[in-house]
Formats: sequence, structure tokens, C-alpha cells
Amino acid sequence: MTNLPNILHFAPRLYSMIWGGSAMAAFKGIDTTQEAIGESWEISAVPGKESVADTPAVAGRTLAELASDCGEALLGRRSIARYGAAFPLLVKFIDADADLSIQVHPTDELAAERHGSLGKTEMWYVIDTRPGAVIKAGLARELDAESYRGLVAAGTFADAVAAYPSHPGDTYFIPAGRVHAICAGNLLAEIQESSDVTYRIFDYNRPGKDGLPRELHTDLAADAIDYTLLPDYRNTPVPTAEPDTERVVACDHFTVDRIALQAGADHVIAPAGESFVVVMALDGEADITCGADSYRLRRGDTVLLPASAPAATLRGRATLLTARV
Repeated sequence: MTNLPNILHFAPRLYSMIWGGSAMAAFKGIDTTQEAIGESWEISAVPGKESVADTPAVAGRTLAELASDCGEALLGRRSIARYGAAFPLLVKFIDADADLSIQVHPTDELAAERHGSLGKTEMWYVIDTRPGAVIKAGLARELDAESYRGLVAAGTFADAVAAYPSHPGDTYFIPAGRVHAICAGNLLAEIQESSDVTYRIFDYNRPGKDGLPRELHTDLAADAIDYTLLPDYRNTPVPTAEPDTERVVACDHFTVDRIALQAGADHVIAPAGESFVVVMALDGEADITCGADSYRLRRGDTVLLPASAPAATLRGRATLLTARV
């Protein structure tokens, strides 16, 4: 079995998108000529889009290979019990210069039946916004599958999606079945199930890179949408017993915390064998010390602490997200 480092870093995979912007390179502090970068995949085991380690001891190994080889030592007891040797999360940064499509994701059960994959429940943390930016999440009025189809046919489904002004620090929980769209002017972190299954409902009649309209999935989405109407679809983090820490989301698929790391105050993360821990830096800088290993985490950077790693100490001044199963 591979001798795992206590801190794993992976080379980000940058994807140009028709809605991508120019903020990603500056946010991450990288030098690239790539344009319209919409997504930076930080931690991924999605087939064909796997993260590749650049930590010297395991450089060149994919996350999927490490998970298969190291098993519980990397993934942890909880993850192994539910997902076996598959890494269960996909972690990204997203820069929307234009609106993303209005879409929905299937549940695990529906995705397994239709695609042989996990479904996609996800969460967002808004890092930065332009004036007037909005997030669309949930329904603005009562619908069912029949009325949904009628609105799509009329080209007015967008009017039935709830929209909220977007501000740095806002958080959203998007369970499978909830219609949503990241709209223009949002830079955010996204943590989700390890799935790339998306049903596109409306795409503003714009062409794709090939000049043709992008495929819509009207029929697949009709059965995937959760038509439950809620009064508000925004998320409210809650305090925890840990200092400077809020619980952003806790669901069956992941738990995400926000740490406001203060200069001069150490913060300890202990995987304790239960689950790996993903650490994302939203701003500032922090030094992570874990056993004999250390790493300087800067804005736009992400590391993975294996479940077998000893307690890690964070020092610095930074806003961080942690994710585990």
C-alpha cells in the first residue's frame, strides 16, 4: 500500500466554459493564458476528470488510484462503509461571468437507475460578487410536472424560479431535485457528490461552442424536480462548539464547516479515522502542520487530509471551508 503523506495537494483542473470569466486565475494566483475559466476542479475522482497529485511522495497518482490503493487510510471508516473505495465528493471553484443554465440534478436513486452513477446534492459558498448578482434556487410558485412542461414550452420557466440578491458569505444548500442557477457575477466554492449528471432545463437560447443550441433535458428533469414550495431557499449557518467555526451544511452526503481563522489562534482539525477532510482557502493564508508534514494554504487553494492523518494544526489569518462525509 502507498505510504500516504499527511497532507495531499492536487493540481487543479481548469475548464473553460461559455459562461466562464476572468476572475479565476487572479483568485487562485496562477499564471495562465487560458481564457473564460469557469471551473477549477480541486478534488475530483470523476472518471476521465480525476485529480492528479502533485505532492512529491505521490506525484502523478490520481485520486481514484490513491483511494483504491489506500482504502480506509485515505477515505475513512464512514466513507468506506457507504461508498466503498470510491472517493465520494467533487470540490470546485466556479466563476460565472454569464448566467449558468437553469438546471436540476437527480437523486442517488434516480441517477443509479438512469445513469449508473451517484446523484448530485451540492452546496455553495459565495466568495465574491459583482453588483446586481443573483442566485436562483427553488421555485417561486406552485408547480407540478404538467405546469412545468407548459412553462418550458412557452419559454417562461425562468420566471418560476426563485431569485435572491447575492453577497459574499451567502451559502446555499442545493439538494438533488431543487432547480437552481448560478447567475452572472458570482465567484463561489462548490462541494457536491461525486457526479457530473446535470439536467439542463433552460439555457437562454444561446449557442454552445459548436454554434448550435445546447441540449436541454426537459423530460428527464420533469421527473427529477422536487416540486415542494418553500418560503425561502437560502441557507443559514449555525454556530458550533469549535472556536471561530460555523456549521454551513450537514446532510447525508457531506458536512461543511466555515472556519474564520484568526491570527495568533491555532485551530485543530482531527480526521480521527472517521473521514478524510477537504480544506479550501477562500481568502487569506494559513499554515497547516500535520505530523511531519506542512503546507502553506493560500487563497484559492485546496488540500486533502487523509482519514489516517494525525491532528492538523492551522495557523494564520484566513477564511476556510472544511468538508467531510
